[in-house]
Amino acid sequence: RIAKGFMAMGVEKGDHVAIWATNVPEWILTLFASAKIGAVLVTVNTNYKVFELEYLLRQSDSKVLVMIEGIKGKGYVDIVNELCPTLKDTQPGAYQNPMLPHLKSVVYCGTDAAPAGMYHWNELEKMGETISDDQFRTLSDSLDCHEVVNMQYTSGTTGFPKGVMLTHYNIVNNGKGIGDCMRFTEQDKLCIPVPFFHCFGLVLAIMASVTHCTSMVPVDRYHPLKVMQAIQRERCTAVHGVPTMFIGMLEHPDFGTFDFSSLRTGIM
Repeated sequence: RIAKGFMAMGVEKGDHVAIWATNVPEWILTLFASAKIGAVLVTVNTNYKVFELEYLLRQSDSKVLVMIEGIKGKGYVDIVNELCPTLKDTQPGAYQNPMLPHLKSVVYCGTDAAPAGMYHWNELEKMGETISDDQFRTLSDSLDCHEVVNMQYTSGTTGFPKGVMLTHYNIVNNGKGIGDCMRFTEQDKLCIPVPFFHCFGLVLAIMASVTHCTSMVPVDRYHPLKVMQAIQRERCTAVHGVPTMFIGMLEHPDFGTFDFSSLRTGIM
């Protein structure tokens, strides 16, 4: 239904859909909806500032930007309106800017009403009702596993960030290999505090889980207490993280009060 909503919005096979959000449900839905219609998901770092977002949207030829309200201390809506000052005076889906020639639509994920000029995420399913099952299947059946499905931006340590183009075959098999090494099964539950926008979250977490029927327990944004609570409450058998995340948990004053006996594996 979300994929049909994107089609109704004018997203076609090969178009680029950027996602600027923390580990929220809409992130995963955008990933699979865009993949079903041959669109390319462009992952946006949640810490980007206005000049970095402008570079990425222009360099990636993104047609759609899906975004949340923001994170603590950083309002994404304000940043987008700074970058696109005429957006609020435009009908959703009709944005035009010679500096961002491909960008046409912004989709807002939030509990409140969509800011001016943006679609609301909740509109997508209704919009998708205008697309028939046959139209959807024709597009879906035209896809090939060796086509690009994801663009990930390098950190830019050797100059400007570069968009790395990954295929369905790339990320599904990489995730499958990781899940095999971790001996994931449908009995496992993976706690995911690492960001979805990075290959760690997208491939080594989402794809490793999906290819092995393993449950995903995403934490919207890393906080040591949130992660420890999720592991204990959901009886997670695996957890991913970078060293600073594990150090943050080990050094938390409440560390000793949690039960981690369900944990079996993970990646650092």
